[in-house]
Amino acid sequence: MTLNSPAYALHVASKAAGIDALQLACIAQTQPQAQEGEVVIQVLAAAVNPSDVKATLGIMPHAVFPRTPGRDFAGMVVDGPAHLKGLQVWGSGGDVGITRNGSHARYMVLPVAAVQEIPKGISMEEAGAVGVPFVTACEGFSRAGGVHAGQTVVVLGANGKVGQAAVQIAARAGAKVIAVQRQDVLEGFACANVEVINSTHMEPATRIMDLTGGKGADLVFNTVDKVYWEVGHAVMAHGATQIFIIATKGHTVPFDLFKFYRGMHNFVGIDTLALDAVRSCELLAELKPGFEDGTLKPFPVDAADMVALPDAMQAYKAVLAGAKNRMVLKP
Repeated sequence: MTLNSPAYALHVASKAAGIDALQLACIAQTQPQAQEGEVVIQVLAAAVNPSDVKATLGIMPHAVFPRTPGRDFAGMVVDGPAHLKGLQVWGSGGDVGITRNGSHARYMVLPVAAVQEIPKGISMEEAGAVGVPFVTACEGFSRAGGVHAGQTVVVLGANGKVGQAAVQIAARAGAKVIAVQRQDVLEGFACANVEVINSTHMEPATRIMDLTGGKGADLVFNTVDKVYWEVGHAVMAHGATQIFIIATKGHTVPFDLFKFYRGMHNFVGIDTLALDAVRSCELLAELKPGFEDGTLKPFPVDAADMVALPDAMQAYKAVLAGAKNRMVLKP
């Protein structure tokens, strides 16, 4: 791709009743000009997240129309402060592609504080696919007071993308990590040994209590809400914290208030739509050293999962259907 090749952006005029009714237009785009405090980024890689697709369908209540979707990105600064021009940058944001035009385009405009140089040693495509899952996991641990060596961390739904990121971050911190999922093999990378519990073969709560000598976990990261609610609640140690992410409404669970009280438990909910591009950039800055020293690794992006902008609908449909791989648009 050259800088003077035709530029396009995805455009969604209004929410759709379903993916088959979605009008995902690919329209011509001209390079915008940066105003004071802004940068213009030429997007070179942009992941498609489930929240990107759901926002185009009107499932995310914050989403505005019309707009260009896309939360995660990696690219190059082509306009803005002189010292930033030509810099290869990455980022994400709960506002990007939701309440402001996003990354599924050749060009996007963001505040200067919302971008930083991509980590050394990872590709542009990998950098563009880090965003939402790692930002979510990092914010979860941050809101829980951090994750530290010597703690026991249980990740429920460890084979999902947020689960994989949480496993990586906890392992890097030196915690004892227990991954609960519906398969035997850990899906992603971890820089230290991880105990895997296949919940289709054994009752996870009993096994977790055995592994912790009856103490339970200091931190429980629940990436699949009510599916593992009873497990997560049962294995919390005295003073433990459980972190939740929930994508849609209607997830009610029975709550043992006495157990919560006696256990001195804490519950933290993470909504990355509330984290703007600047805050997301701060979280990525925390993670950057790990990607550079190899204790964290980006999600692999296969050539078959890189999609040109005019073919974005196939990526949107695949992600909504639960694609395991990271789908990345190449504007």
